[in-house]
Amino acid sequence: MRTVTAPTHRWLSEDHAKGSAGTAGTDVSPSQELQLTYLTEEDKQGIAVLGMNRPKARNSFSKSLVDHLLEAIEVLAHDKNVRVVILRSLVPGIFCAGADLKERATFTPQEVSRFVSKLRQMMVNIEQMPTPVVAAIDGAALGGGLEMALACDMRVVATNAKLGLVETKLGIIPGAGGTQRLPRILNPPVAKELIFTARQFSGEEAKALGIVNHAVQPNETGDAAYQRALQLAMEIVPNGPVGVRMAKKAIDKGLQVDIGTGYAIEEACYAQVIPTKDRLEGLRAFAEKRKPNFIGE
Repeated sequence: MRTVTAPTHRWLSEDHAKGSAGTAGTDVSPSQELQLTYLTEEDKQGIAVLGMNRPKARNSFSKSLVDHLLEAIEVLAHDKNVRVVILRSLVPGIFCAGADLKERATFTPQEVSRFVSKLRQMMVNIEQMPTPVVAAIDGAALGGGLEMALACDMRVVATNAKLGLVETKLGIIPGAGGTQRLPRILNPPVAKELIFTARQFSGEEAKALGIVNHAVQPNETGDAAYQRALQLAMEIVPNGPVGVRMAKKAIDKGLQVDIGTGYAIEEACYAQVIPTKDRLEGLRAFAEKRKPNFIGE
Protein backbone atom coordinates (compact mmCIF):
# COMPACT_ATOMS: atom_id res chain seq x y z
CA MET A 1 0.00 0.00 0.00
CA ARG A 2 1.09 3.56 -0.61
CA THR A 3 -0.29 5.84 2.05
CA VAL A 4 -0.71 9.61 1.94
CA THR A 5 -1.62 11.35 5.19
CA ALA A 6 -2.82 14.84 6.03
CA PRO A 7 -1.67 15.99 9.47
CA THR A 8 -1.81 19.54 8.10
CA HIS A 9 -3.01 21.02 4.83
CA ARG A 10 0.10 19.60 3.16
CA TRP A 11 0.06 16.06 1.77
CA LEU A 12 2.87 13.82 2.96
CA SER A 13 3.60 10.54 1.18
CA GLU A 14 4.90 7.41 2.79
CA ASP A 15 5.36 3.88 1.42
CA HIS A 16 4.18 0.88 3.39
CA ALA A 17 4.72 -2.81 2.91
CA LYS A 18 1.83 -4.73 1.44
CA GLY A 19 -0.68 -5.82 4.04
CA SER A 20 -4.02 -7.53 4.18
CA ALA A 21 -7.02 -5.67 2.85
CA GLY A 22 -8.50 -5.52 6.32
CA THR A 23 -5.60 -3.54 7.72
CA ALA A 24 -5.45 -0.90 5.00
CA GLY A 25 -5.02 2.45 6.69
CA THR A 26 -4.96 1.20 10.30
CA ASP A 27 -1.44 2.53 10.94
CA VAL A 28 -2.58 6.16 10.87
CA SER A 29 -1.50 8.18 13.90
CA PRO A 30 -4.08 9.87 16.16
CA SER A 31 -3.04 13.31 14.89
CA GLN A 32 -3.97 12.51 11.29
CA GLU A 33 -7.62 13.30 10.59
CA LEU A 34 -7.61 11.75 7.15
CA GLN A 35 -5.57 9.09 5.41
CA LEU A 36 -5.44 8.37 1.70
CA THR A 37 -4.18 4.89 0.83
CA TYR A 38 -3.49 3.54 -2.66
CA LEU A 39 -3.81 -0.24 -2.64
CA THR A 40 -0.95 -1.87 -4.53
CA GLU A 41 -1.75 -5.58 -4.41
CA GLU A 42 -2.06 -6.91 -7.95
CA ASP A 43 -5.82 -7.46 -7.84
CA LYS A 44 -6.45 -4.16 -6.04
CA GLN A 45 -4.39 -1.73 -8.09
CA GLY A 46 -6.49 1.29 -8.97
CA ILE A 47 -8.37 1.31 -5.65
CA ALA A 48 -7.88 4.32 -3.38
CA VAL A 49 -9.15 4.33 0.20
CA LEU A 50 -10.02 7.51 2.08
CA GLY A 51 -10.07 6.86 5.83
CA MET A 52 -11.48 9.37 8.33
CA ASN A 53 -9.81 9.43 11.74
CA ARG A 54 -11.21 11.80 14.39
CA PRO A 55 -11.88 9.31 17.21
CA LYS A 56 -12.52 11.85 19.98
CA ALA A 57 -15.01 13.74 17.80
CA ARG A 58 -16.64 10.67 16.17
CA ASN A 59 -15.37 11.80 12.73
CA SER A 60 -17.58 14.88 12.92
CA PHE A 61 -17.04 17.57 10.31
CA SER A 62 -14.65 20.21 11.63
CA LYS A 63 -13.27 22.97 9.45
CA SER A 64 -9.96 21.11 9.16
CA LEU A 65 -11.50 17.73 8.27
CA VAL A 66 -13.62 19.32 5.55
CA ASP A 67 -10.53 21.07 4.17
CA HIS A 68 -8.61 17.77 4.18
CA LEU A 69 -11.47 15.99 2.42
CA LEU A 70 -11.77 18.71 -0.21
CA GLU A 71 -8.05 18.50 -0.90
CA ALA A 72 -8.06 14.70 -1.09
CA ILE A 73 -11.07 14.67 -3.42
CA GLU A 74 -9.31 17.15 -5.70
CA VAL A 75 -6.20 14.95 -5.78
CA LEU A 76 -8.20 11.81 -6.56
CA ALA A 77 -10.37 13.47 -9.20
CA HIS A 78 -7.27 14.26 -11.27
CA ASP A 79 -5.50 10.92 -10.82
CA LYS A 80 -6.24 8.76 -13.85
CA ASN A 81 -4.63 5.76 -12.18
CA VAL A 82 -7.48 5.68 -9.66
CA ARG A 83 -10.41 3.55 -10.82
CA VAL A 84 -12.49 3.25 -7.63
CA VAL A 85 -12.52 5.20 -4.36
CA ILE A 86 -13.67 3.71 -1.05
CA LEU A 87 -14.69 6.13 1.70
CA ARG A 88 -14.47 4.59 5.17
CA SER A 89 -13.84 5.31 8.83
CA LEU A 90 -10.74 4.28 10.75
CA VAL A 91 -12.61 4.78 14.03
CA PRO A 92 -14.38 1.65 15.36
CA GLY A 93 -18.16 1.95 15.67
CA ILE A 94 -18.59 5.23 13.83
CA PHE A 95 -18.68 6.28 10.18
CA CYS A 96 -19.40 9.98 10.69
CA ALA A 97 -21.51 11.77 13.29
CA GLY A 98 -22.17 14.81 11.10
CA ALA A 99 -21.33 18.35 12.13
CA ASP A 100 -18.87 19.08 14.91
CA LEU A 101 -21.43 20.77 17.15
CA LYS A 102 -18.85 21.91 19.70
CA GLU A 103 -16.98 23.81 17.00
CA ARG A 104 -20.25 24.94 15.42
CA ALA A 105 -21.35 26.54 18.70
CA THR A 106 -18.44 28.98 18.42
CA PHE A 107 -19.46 30.19 14.94
CA THR A 108 -21.31 33.37 14.13
CA PRO A 109 -24.41 32.95 11.91
CA GLN A 110 -22.34 34.13 8.95
CA GLU A 111 -19.64 31.57 9.71
CA VAL A 112 -22.26 28.83 9.94
CA SER A 113 -23.62 29.79 6.53
CA ARG A 114 -20.16 29.79 4.95
CA PHE A 115 -19.23 26.46 6.54
CA VAL A 116 -22.44 24.74 5.45
CA SER A 117 -21.89 26.05 1.91
CA LYS A 118 -18.39 24.57 1.92
CA LEU A 119 -19.71 21.28 3.33
CA ARG A 120 -22.40 21.15 0.64
CA GLN A 121 -19.77 21.77 -2.04
CA MET A 122 -17.65 18.95 -0.62
CA MET A 123 -20.60 16.58 -1.02
CA VAL A 124 -21.09 17.75 -4.60
CA ASN A 125 -17.39 17.15 -5.29
CA ILE A 126 -17.73 13.58 -3.98
CA GLU A 127 -20.82 13.08 -6.14
CA GLN A 128 -19.04 14.45 -9.21
CA MET A 129 -15.89 12.37 -8.84
CA PRO A 130 -15.22 10.87 -12.29
CA THR A 131 -14.63 7.42 -10.77
CA PRO A 132 -17.13 5.37 -8.74
CA VAL A 133 -17.11 6.10 -4.99
CA VAL A 134 -18.22 3.45 -2.50
CA ALA A 135 -19.12 4.31 1.10
CA ALA A 136 -18.17 1.59 3.60
CA ILE A 137 -20.37 2.24 6.65
CA ASP A 138 -19.18 0.13 9.59
CA GLY A 139 -20.69 2.40 12.25
CA ALA A 140 -23.13 5.21 12.84
CA ALA A 141 -23.76 7.59 9.93
CA LEU A 142 -25.89 10.44 11.23
CA GLY A 143 -26.82 13.83 9.85
CA GLY A 144 -24.02 15.02 7.59
CA GLY A 145 -22.41 11.59 7.88
CA LEU A 146 -25.36 10.01 6.09
CA GLU A 147 -25.47 12.92 3.65
CA MET A 148 -21.85 12.14 2.73
CA ALA A 149 -22.71 8.47 2.19
CA LEU A 150 -25.66 9.51 -0.01
CA ALA A 151 -23.26 11.54 -2.16
CA CYS A 152 -21.34 8.35 -2.97
CA ASP A 153 -22.34 6.16 -5.92
CA MET A 154 -22.83 3.03 -3.82
CA ARG A 155 -23.15 2.22 -0.14
CA VAL A 156 -22.27 -0.87 1.90
CA VAL A 157 -23.34 -0.98 5.54
CA ALA A 158 -22.98 -3.22 8.57
CA THR A 159 -26.42 -4.43 9.65
CA ASN A 160 -25.96 -3.05 13.18
CA ALA A 161 -24.90 0.45 12.08
CA LYS A 162 -27.26 3.30 12.90
CA LEU A 163 -28.21 5.77 10.17
CA GLY A 164 -30.43 8.81 9.99
CA LEU A 165 -30.90 12.39 8.90
CA VAL A 166 -31.47 13.72 12.41
CA GLU A 167 -31.18 17.46 11.80
CA THR A 168 -34.81 18.40 12.60
CA LYS A 169 -34.16 17.29 16.20
CA LEU A 170 -31.75 20.22 16.36
CA GLY A 171 -34.21 22.63 14.81
CA ILE A 172 -32.45 22.66 11.42
CA ILE A 173 -32.65 20.68 8.18
CA PRO A 174 -30.20 18.47 6.29
CA GLY A 175 -28.11 21.16 4.64
CA ALA A 176 -25.49 19.24 2.67
CA GLY A 177 -27.72 17.73 0.02
CA GLY A 178 -29.77 15.30 2.11
CA THR A 179 -33.14 16.86 1.26
CA GLN A 180 -32.34 16.39 -2.43
CA ARG A 181 -30.51 13.07 -2.60
CA LEU A 182 -32.67 10.94 -0.30
CA PRO A 183 -35.93 11.63 -2.22
CA ARG A 184 -34.13 10.66 -5.43
CA ILE A 185 -33.16 7.32 -3.90
CA LEU A 186 -36.45 6.64 -2.11
CA ASN A 187 -40.10 7.28 -2.75
CA PRO A 188 -40.38 10.99 -1.78
CA PRO A 189 -43.05 10.42 0.91
CA VAL A 190 -40.78 7.86 2.60
CA ALA A 191 -37.85 10.26 2.45
CA LYS A 192 -40.04 12.99 3.94
CA GLU A 193 -41.05 10.72 6.80
CA LEU A 194 -37.43 9.89 7.63
CA ILE A 195 -36.39 13.56 7.52
CA PHE A 196 -39.43 15.01 9.31
CA THR A 197 -39.23 12.46 12.15
CA ALA A 198 -35.39 12.49 12.35
CA ARG A 199 -35.74 8.73 12.72
CA GLN A 200 -32.69 6.54 13.16
CA PHE A 201 -32.69 3.14 11.48
CA SER A 202 -30.36 0.16 11.24
CA GLY A 203 -28.21 -0.92 8.34
CA GLU A 204 -30.58 -3.83 7.84
CA GLU A 205 -33.52 -1.43 7.56
CA ALA A 206 -31.49 0.77 5.18
CA LYS A 207 -31.10 -2.22 2.85
CA ALA A 208 -34.83 -2.98 2.99
CA LEU A 209 -35.60 0.64 2.15
CA GLY A 210 -33.14 0.63 -0.78
CA ILE A 211 -30.80 3.27 0.63
CA VAL A 212 -27.76 0.95 0.50
CA ASN A 213 -26.55 -1.65 -1.98
CA HIS A 214 -25.41 -4.26 0.53
CA ALA A 215 -25.92 -4.88 4.24
CA VAL A 216 -23.46 -7.29 5.85
CA GLN A 217 -23.20 -8.90 9.25
CA PRO A 218 -20.57 -7.23 11.47
CA ASN A 219 -17.31 -9.11 12.01
CA GLU A 220 -14.83 -9.30 14.89
CA THR A 221 -12.50 -6.70 13.36
CA GLY A 222 -15.30 -4.18 12.84
CA ASP A 223 -14.65 -3.70 9.12
CA ALA A 224 -17.23 -5.99 7.50
CA ALA A 225 -18.68 -3.19 5.36
CA TYR A 226 -15.20 -2.16 4.25
CA GLN A 227 -14.36 -5.74 3.27
CA ARG A 228 -17.56 -5.98 1.20
CA ALA A 229 -16.90 -2.57 -0.35
CA LEU A 230 -13.44 -3.79 -1.27
CA GLN A 231 -14.91 -6.83 -3.01
CA LEU A 232 -17.26 -4.53 -4.92
CA ALA A 233 -14.36 -2.29 -5.94
CA MET A 234 -12.40 -5.33 -7.09
CA GLU A 235 -15.29 -6.24 -9.42
CA ILE A 236 -15.13 -2.77 -11.00
CA VAL A 237 -11.33 -2.39 -11.33
CA PRO A 238 -10.80 -4.94 -14.18
CA ASN A 239 -13.32 -3.16 -16.41
CA GLY A 240 -12.41 -0.41 -18.84
CA PRO A 241 -11.82 2.73 -16.75
CA VAL A 242 -12.89 5.08 -19.54
CA GLY A 243 -16.06 3.07 -20.03
CA VAL A 244 -16.84 3.08 -16.31
CA ARG A 245 -16.27 6.83 -16.07
CA MET A 246 -18.46 7.51 -19.09
CA ALA A 247 -21.17 5.18 -17.78
CA LYS A 248 -21.20 7.09 -14.48
CA LYS A 249 -21.37 10.41 -16.32
CA ALA A 250 -24.21 9.21 -18.56
CA ILE A 251 -26.24 7.93 -15.60
CA ASP A 252 -25.70 10.95 -13.37
CA LYS A 253 -26.33 13.54 -16.08
CA GLY A 254 -29.26 11.57 -17.47
CA LEU A 255 -31.04 11.49 -14.11
CA GLN A 256 -31.21 15.28 -14.15
CA VAL A 257 -33.08 15.61 -17.46
CA ASP A 258 -35.97 14.13 -19.43
CA ILE A 259 -35.36 10.74 -21.05
CA GLY A 260 -35.00 12.14 -24.57
CA THR A 261 -32.20 14.42 -23.45
CA GLY A 262 -30.80 11.47 -21.50
CA TYR A 263 -30.48 9.46 -24.71
CA ALA A 264 -28.49 12.32 -26.24
CA ILE A 265 -26.20 12.38 -23.19
CA GLU A 266 -25.67 8.63 -23.51
CA GLU A 267 -24.83 9.03 -27.21
CA ALA A 268 -22.30 11.76 -26.41
CA CYS A 269 -20.67 9.63 -23.73
CA TYR A 270 -20.53 6.61 -26.04
CA ALA A 271 -18.84 8.76 -28.68
CA GLN A 272 -16.00 9.38 -26.23
CA VAL A 273 -15.21 5.68 -25.84
CA ILE A 274 -15.15 4.90 -29.59
CA PRO A 275 -11.65 6.31 -30.32
CA THR A 276 -10.02 4.81 -27.21
CA LYS A 277 -7.28 2.20 -27.10
CA ASP A 278 -9.28 0.39 -24.44
CA ARG A 279 -12.19 -0.23 -26.81
CA LEU A 280 -9.87 -1.85 -29.35
CA GLU A 281 -8.19 -3.86 -26.58
CA GLY A 282 -11.60 -5.11 -25.48
CA LEU A 283 -12.36 -6.33 -29.01
CA ARG A 284 -8.97 -8.04 -29.32
CA ALA A 285 -9.29 -9.71 -25.93
CA PHE A 286 -12.74 -11.02 -26.82
CA ALA A 287 -11.48 -12.44 -30.11
CA GLU A 288 -8.44 -14.00 -28.41
CA LYS A 289 -10.53 -15.34 -25.49
CA ARG A 290 -8.43 -13.63 -22.81
CA LYS A 291 -8.85 -10.98 -20.17
CA PRO A 292 -8.39 -7.46 -21.52
CA ASN A 293 -5.56 -5.28 -20.28
CA PHE A 294 -7.13 -1.83 -20.08
CA ILE A 295 -4.84 1.18 -19.68
CA GLY A 296 -7.42 3.94 -19.37
CA GLU A 297 -6.74 5.50 -22.76
